[in-house]
Amino acid sequence: MTEVPAKARVVIIGGGISGCSVAYHLAKLGWTDIVLLERKQLTSGTTWHAAGLIGQLRASQNMTRLAKYSADLYAKLEEETGLATGFRQCGSITVALTEERREEIFRQAALARAFGVDVNELSPSEVSARYPHLNIEDVVAGVHLPLDGQADPGNIALALAKGARMRGAKIIEQVKVTKVTTKEGRVTGVDWEANGEKGHIAADHVVNCGGMWGRDLAAQNDVTLPLHACEHFYIVTENIPDLAQLPVLRVPDECAYYKEDAGKILLGAFEPKAKPWGMEGISEDFCFDQLPEDFDHFEPILEKAVSRMPMLAEAGIHTFFNGPESFTPDDRYYLGEAPNLRGYWIAAGYNSIGIVSSGGAGMALAQWMNDAEPPFDLWEVDIRRAQPFQKNRRYLKERVSETLGLLYADHFPYRQMATARGVRRSPLHEHLKAQGAVFGEVAGWERANWFANDGQEREYRYSWKRQNWFDNQRAEHMAMRQGVGLLDMTSFGKIRVEGRDAAAFLQRLCANNVDVPAGRIVYTQMLNGRGGIECDLTVTRLSETAYFLVVPGATLQRDLVWLRSHVADEWVTITDVTSAEVVLPVMGPQSRELMQKISPNDFSNEAHSFGTAREIEIGMGLARAHRVTYVGELGWELYVSSDQAAHVFETILEAGADVGLKLCGLHAMDSCRIEKAYRHFGHDITDEDHVLEAGLGFAVKTAKGDFIGRDAVLRKRQAGLTRRMVQFRLTDPEPLLFHNEPILRDGKIVSYLTSGNYGHALGGAVGLGYVPCRPDETGAEMLASRYTIDVAGRIYEAEASLAPMYDPKSERVKG
Repeated sequence: MTEVPAKARVVIIGGGISGCSVAYHLAKLGWTDIVLLERKQLTSGTTWHAAGLIGQLRASQNMTRLAKYSADLYAKLEEETGLATGFRQCGSITVALTEERREEIFRQAALARAFGVDVNELSPSEVSARYPHLNIEDVVAGVHLPLDGQADPGNIALALAKGARMRGAKIIEQVKVTKVTTKEGRVTGVDWEANGEKGHIAADHVVNCGGMWGRDLAAQNDVTLPLHACEHFYIVTENIPDLAQLPVLRVPDECAYYKEDAGKILLGAFEPKAKPWGMEGISEDFCFDQLPEDFDHFEPILEKAVSRMPMLAEAGIHTFFNGPESFTPDDRYYLGEAPNLRGYWIAAGYNSIGIVSSGGAGMALAQWMNDAEPPFDLWEVDIRRAQPFQKNRRYLKERVSETLGLLYADHFPYRQMATARGVRRSPLHEHLKAQGAVFGEVAGWERANWFANDGQEREYRYSWKRQNWFDNQRAEHMAMRQGVGLLDMTSFGKIRVEGRDAAAFLQRLCANNVDVPAGRIVYTQMLNGRGGIECDLTVTRLSETAYFLVVPGATLQRDLVWLRSHVADEWVTITDVTSAEVVLPVMGPQSRELMQKISPNDFSNEAHSFGTAREIEIGMGLARAHRVTYVGELGWELYVSSDQAAHVFETILEAGADVGLKLCGLHAMDSCRIEKAYRHFGHDITDEDHVLEAGLGFAVKTAKGDFIGRDAVLRKRQAGLTRRMVQFRLTDPEPLLFHNEPILRDGKIVSYLTSGNYGHALGGAVGLGYVPCRPDETGAEMLASRYTIDVAGRIYEAEASLAPMYDPKSERVKG
């Protein structure tokens, strides 16, 4: 055994491809004193039995950027290290057996073009020409990515390990980390044992690359790492004579993928209902191990495969393989620093795409550790999106039985998880359910997405066209535009910031001026040093020493980390109070009339102007009424203590009968906000998007004094914008927009939509997206161009606007 050092700058736990990649990339950045500890042998957990598919196109630009980086890296590793990686760019083909799947893969092809990925749409005969062994009688279409490929996962990991060693990293096998040690909220190192010996390595950073062991390791330090192992199956045929090299083939409608390798075919499956594994923990001795065969479980996949590729009927089975891999509740892996423990980093939970992900993920995490900020927007895979409850093992077991299969399921817009539901509910959940609510889930919260009519089925019928709730959304949308609607937004994250220095602290973090009188509400962003948006929120001053912050439910953990990590020597307390209050937005031109029916307070502009909050009476209870809106209409958000929520809801509902009150869901709120061009964090604005280019300069007050990001704002004002957020409306009322559709300016792809929905008041699909521009280009010059949007390969004319198309002067909001 190599001698274990007593001190290191970083200890990486786990010698799969993820850990080796992190070590390699930290070493490339010039880090010394890197130690990687593997409890058994390198690659012995999951890496050794991975299928090794290298697909470059992912669901977003930055995930695609990371996958493309992996492919480029693996192509160069052999030359750098002398170890063969087996990487070859044989291309990949995905085929569709239904019109809905064709729409999906053609939308993906359009996205690939926007991301600069080489792609070709294929007819059934063109699919057959590239994959002659395929039965195409029910194939509708295909998509070909010529630069995709396959590789040998174990050899890639070993090559990364060698590259790390060549730059001075120590990689030590047969050493198990038993504990990550900490002091005062920061890691101090690891305890280890090997062959009866025990020891300690002092370290500033620890990286958990423990794969399916990672969750339990993290739990020792109360770090939430929600993942769970599932059984993953494939077979390898006997040698097939005269089998030429073939592209990787995916037939998602049959849950199957095919890889030709050395004259054999590997057939793998992502079956709809998976088999979770390791509920009682994973054996200490597990190393290069297989799980018991379950041919009955795999047989439905194999039957379809033999029909799809008749030559398999003649080929014998050389290997029937079943091995465990880790899956997460949302099919996205985890990167970043643990929210509650400084210096504890994570790269784990790869959902069977670890080989194509690990090269880029290792690079991104190394940059993040080196620079103390991510190299670009990584919110999709950020560990801070994990909710504390998600480490619950029963929850994980139920959820991952679904998420494995979702990798190849139709990725319909608005698709809702079916398993592990109902964990977080508003106090009004049963009231809403009784009124016809159909729920979706975000961050564990059950939220009313739409309301079914009497006699209408209360479930989704998914499609890329208009879904079964489209008319319900229109009715709810128009109720808020023309009458009055009521929503339940209890899932908003709510944070109290209190103390002697609360005002000074928030002034330093917020771009807008929050040193305002008590009762004022300020819309603001918190920026990073590049002027990118870290948090998007409203700040309400409650008193001289107390503020109330409202953030999206999905970003609550992220926003708490940002606040707490920036406390210097201020006297300030930061408290999550999300579950203490229900939030009931009353929205629409008749909202004032309704408020006057349920409360004796004065709701005139003079008594309660836009951007103010105050306590009011409702029925026999009390609420805090915030005059703000996320739908672009006159309205109030009512913050009600959870114990009084049912009474207040019943009071509003009873009085609302006289003014045509309609219960509204999140789908209608989203379509209203997109009509008004309100930004959504995670889609339209991220830590990579400059606040001025996002069109939010009105919420930035550089004159107030110093704040994080102020210098970046001043520099951008001086240099000019290189892109601007633009709103689009399709002139054809039929097609739908969701997000990621390519934007064409004068016939050339320049960008893609960050979000989209149907604008029922505007009479067509509406989207938001950034358009590149010259720093000296005027808005009029930008809008003089012809804009079109690519929807699954069809090009549609679009109107473009820099101002909101709906109520551009916000006269309705302030009415």
